[in-house]
Amino acid sequence: MQPIRVLVADDHALHRRGLEMVLSTEEDIQIVGEAADGNEAVRKVEELLPDVVLMDVRMPRTSGIEACALVKASAPSTKIIMLTSSDEESDLFDAVRAGASGYLLKDVPAEEVADGIRAVVGGQSLISPSMAGLLLGEFAAMRRRDEERELGVRSPRLTPRELEVLRLLSRGLANREIAGELTISENTVKNHVRNILEKLQLHSRMEAVVYAVREKIVELS
Repeated sequence: MQPIRVLVADDHALHRRGLEMVLSTEEDIQIVGEAADGNEAVRKVEELLPDVVLMDVRMPRTSGIEACALVKASAPSTKIIMLTSSDEESDLFDAVRAGASGYLLKDVPAEEVADGIRAVVGGQSLISPSMAGLLLGEFAAMRRRDEERELGVRSPRLTPRELEVLRLLSRGLANREIAGELTISENTVKNHVRNILEKLQLHSRMEAVVYAVREKIVELS
């Protein structure tokens, strides 16, 4: 089998040397290059096409997360493991969104880095145990937000004034006429209409009228 070709991207030369020394003892892993910042990492990936990049999050010029997104755009088959001292959940979420296959903290034992490289090449995802709970919590929160959004479409939380505007829209009144009925400015009516469409996730006044009738918010005689 061909060895797994790895690029090490970290702005600390001492850490790069340490990783190279440790990983060079693994028969199935080959260090093919290194980078000291995000820009160099992207350039080296395009030049060397490694199987895996070990990428620090905090690097000068271009951050590791920005570089991750650029690498996935130019070399989608290259796997990226963020190897960092940052345990901030925002960095973890941003790294996952950027396309990282793994997120390890630098305090993990060296052998776990080698195992992680093999894991992501095999198609697995890899997250430090201390960070996994954060990601699971975020997924749960995303699911709750999606459920609330779906519920909001069925039963939108329109304000009393927005309901008044929607009922007048359903009678075929123009913005100026609605303004006169409610004794408000025409610009205020436009703002209410825009808010109604956004809350209902609709694209036109006509769709809003159809929705209002269907959901029995208004009744047409």
